Order: sequence, then structure tokens, then C-alpha cells
Amino acid sequence: MVNQKSEQADNFQIKAAISNLLTILRIIIGWHFLYEGIVKLFNPSWSASAYLLESTWWFSGIFKALATDQFILPIVNFLNTWGLILIGLGLFLGLFTRIAAWAGAGLLLLYYLAHPPFTGLMEGSAVEGSYIWVNKNLIEMVILVLLAIVPVRWMFGADNLIQNRRKNKKEAVIRIKESPVSQVIVEPLSKEGTKMDRRTVCKNLIALPFMGGFTYAVLKDYAYKNPELNPQLQQRPDAVSSASTKFKTFAGLSELKEQVPKGKIKNLDISRLICGGNLLSGIAHSRDLIYVDGLMKQYFTTERVWETFRLCEACGINSALVRTDTNTVQLIHKYWKQGGKIQWLAQTKTIDSDKDFTINAQLAMDNGASAIYIQGDNADVWVHEGRFDLFDQWFSRFQGKGIPLGVGAHELDVVKSMESKGYPVDFYMKTIHDNKYWSYQADEPKVRTIKNNHDNYWCREPEATAEFMETVSKPWIGFKVLAAGSIRPEHGFRYAFESGTDFVCVGMFDYQVVEDCNILTDTLKGLSNRKRNFSA
Repeated sequence: MVNQKSEQADNFQIKAAISNLLTILRIIIGWHFLYEGIVKLFNPSWSASAYLLESTWWFSGIFKALATDQFILPIVNFLNTWGLILIGLGLFLGLFTRIAAWAGAGLLLLYYLAHPPFTGLMEGSAVEGSYIWVNKNLIEMVILVLLAIVPVRWMFGADNLIQNRRKNKKEAVIRIKESPVSQVIVEPLSKEGTKMDRRTVCKNLIALPFMGGFTYAVLKDYAYKNPELNPQLQQRPDAVSSASTKFKTFAGLSELKEQVPKGKIKNLDISRLICGGNLLSGIAHSRDLIYVDGLMKQYFTTERVWETFRLCEACGINSALVRTDTNTVQLIHKYWKQGGKIQWLAQTKTIDSDKDFTINAQLAMDNGASAIYIQGDNADVWVHEGRFDLFDQWFSRFQGKGIPLGVGAHELDVVKSMESKGYPVDFYMKTIHDNKYWSYQADEPKVRTIKNNHDNYWCREPEATAEFMETVSKPWIGFKVLAAGSIRPEHGFRYAFESGTDFVCVGMFDYQVVEDCNILTDTLKGLSNRKRNFSA
């Protein structure tokens, strides 16, 4: 008898431990799903396109097709966001647990198939750890399958309360029918039955304290990442490395003279100084110094890029001109998620002119770009080859979508063609600098930039460019204004603005940001030879 009682006690403890463990697992996974959905819901620039476009393995064609279809992608984004939220709520509260668990397992299976952690398929993908075959998606999926097949009564939650309540009513009705008419009395159920005592109710409402903690954590996280609510985020770093200070003392944020002024492209406020995209691309345009690109990539870690963006924002630079690829999308989205506000002016290129050459621009639009423009290399080639049908298709697809559209150019012929044919260009990205830099060779044959493989010059006709742009009333962003680092900013900025630019885009190391901002604001105050009116 004693052994029997001991065995019953052990069984009771095992059942209690299993119930507690399964309930905790369900709530934890519900927390994860719910927060992922909420973050996506309140981030208007979030899109699944980057994740889908990086897909590998057998089903990558399907996932990439979803990402590039402008009608299907919004549906995918909606279903993904609200699927995460509803599944998360169901698991968190233990409400419709089986449905939520199966739905969650199915969603995780899609995530797993899109990015399977198989050898040879993970190169270039952004993952949080090191995996081979088994990753967090697979682990959570297996747990959710387990939660879906075990009896609901093994977990505490709303489903358990609902089942107990229904069973109580059913048993009460049966006992009433079995009792004599004169004795309509229902006996209390035993503890082994479905009695709804206070302790049972409290156990099945265990998710409510967790929900309170979840709400507190979300609000706390929002306040921490919002610069308007967190004074610490307003105290930006000066981004001066100790190694650099041994050679030169760079300007820190405390030495900023004033915020960089802004202009407008359509309804978009843009700082007169725009952060160039070299820090993300790792391309330094360093001519024969072949090691510089590699050094830049080592220097500009993700954290360093974010630090540079924060410093730019503290100085009044509110826009960065960056190329469009999945690495850019992921990095900028994570920066925005931390509370960053910098605008993404997206350089877009053609992937294949014989297929859908607008995929790259569509990726930028779907992921929160504030403006998009055709890369200068593409525009140079299209004009040179007379492929104005490509311009027609590009503008017909993106015109009227609510963001400014631009055209980049190294060759002045591009701007002349756009103006003469009346394309709905909202702004131009055009190279501008003079020839007073160390590597300029007067006797060098000035072939078209698109045929120049020596990476040695950027504006063949600076005087003609300035003269023609006087006739153009659309905003002009000048780039390569420092001739790939050959011209000092004091001279390059002045030449660009006196030639008529409305903005300049400059690649900067973090320790150069404050100094460049001071040079720019001083330059704008001292312009004397500018003929072109500001068009922005």
C-alpha cells in the first residue's frame, strides 16, 4: 500500500512537471512569434522580399517569384505579419492551441525551406549563428508539432478553461436528468473531475502575468530605441578611433558648427550633404591601390556603419545614397529597428536587360527606399546604345508610386536626352568636379566613361555640364565631387555648388563626418560665383 501511494505521488509529480514544462514552452514560443509580428506591423518599411530573394535550394524559384511580384508580395507581407501575431497570441494564451501550433509549424517549415542550413547553401546568407541541418526554425517547428499532438489538458491555458466549463455544463445536465424531479440538486464533482475551483482557474490563466511582462518589455524596448524618448541616444559618439588620433586630431561632434541645411526633392526633405554608399559597398574607387577596397570592408563592420549613420543624423545628414541588394536591405532595416531615421536613396541597377530589369528597383521600393534612381552606368549604356525603350518601361512601372524617381549619369548626354525627350525625372545624379587633381592627365584620351576601365576620371566635361544644368530646373545631386578622394572637400564642395548642384553626395569615413559638415555649411554661406538657381 505504501509503495502504491508513493508511485501515485511520483506519477502526480511527473504529470505536473510535464504540464508546467509544456505550458512554458508554449508561452515562450508564443512570445517569440508575437513580438516578431508586432515589430513587422509597426515597421512600415518591412518586407519579406529580401528574405525571399536570398532563398536557396529546390524551392528558391517559387520564393523569388513571390518576392518580385508586386501584387503578390503585399499579400505575403500581410499574411506573414498577421500570421505571426495571431499564432503568437494563440500560443501565448493557450487559445485554439492546436490550430496555432500547426499553423506555426507550417510557417516555420516555409522559413526552413527558404533558407535550409545545408552545406554549400548558406554562403552570403545572414544567420545568427553556425548551423548544419538543424537551426532554430527546425527546433521550434518540432516543439510546435509536439504541442499540437499532445492533449490540451496537459497544458494550462484558455483552451483548458473552455473545455472544463463545457464538460461541467454537460455533466450537470446529465445529473439533472437522472435525478428525480423533486431533487434538482447537482453534487459537487470530485477533485479528479472537472471542478472549476479557484486554483484551477488561476493555473489556466498563468499566461496573463506573462502577457503583462510582454507588454512592459515591448514598451520599454520602444522607449529605449526611440531617440525622442531616450536621451542617451541623443548623445552621439564622435567616432574617432584611438589609432587615428595618433596621426591627426579629427573633429568630434562637440565641434559641429551647425546642422547641415536641407532642400526638397518633391515632398522629400533631403540634407544638402548626403552620405555616400561606399561604407556599405566597400568600393573605394581607389584606382591602382588594389588593397583599399579590402581595408574598407574590414573597417566598416555592421556596427561601424550604424555608428556612422548615427553620427550623420546628429550632424543633420538625414539621407544616405546606397545601392540596392539584400545586404543593404537587412542592414538598414536593423538600423531602423534600433530607432535610426536616416532616409535611403536607392541606387538601382538592371539585373538582366533581356528579362525583368526592374527587379532591383522594385526591391528598393518594397523595402522602404525614400527615392530610387537608375544607376549611372546603366543610364550611360542605355543612352549610348539608344535603348530608350528601357527608360520607357522603367518610368511606366514606377511613376506615380509616391516616391521621387531619378536618373544617374557620368555622361552629360544622358541628362540632355532625358530633358529633350521629356522623361518624368524628379532629380538627376550627375558627376561634377574640375580637373585640378593629382592624377589628371591633360593628354589622356577622353573616351566615354562607359568605355573607361581605368577608374581614373568621372566628369569629362565639367564646364559643359555646369552650363547645361543652368537650363535644367530639376534638382541635381552632384557625385564624385571629390574625384574619388583626389580633391579636398574645401575645393570640391565649392566647385560643385558654384557649378549649380543642389546637393552633394560624398563617401565619408566616420571620423570625417563632422569636418565635412562644417566645410559644407561654410561653403554654402560663401558662394559667390553660382549662376544656377537652387532647384530644391
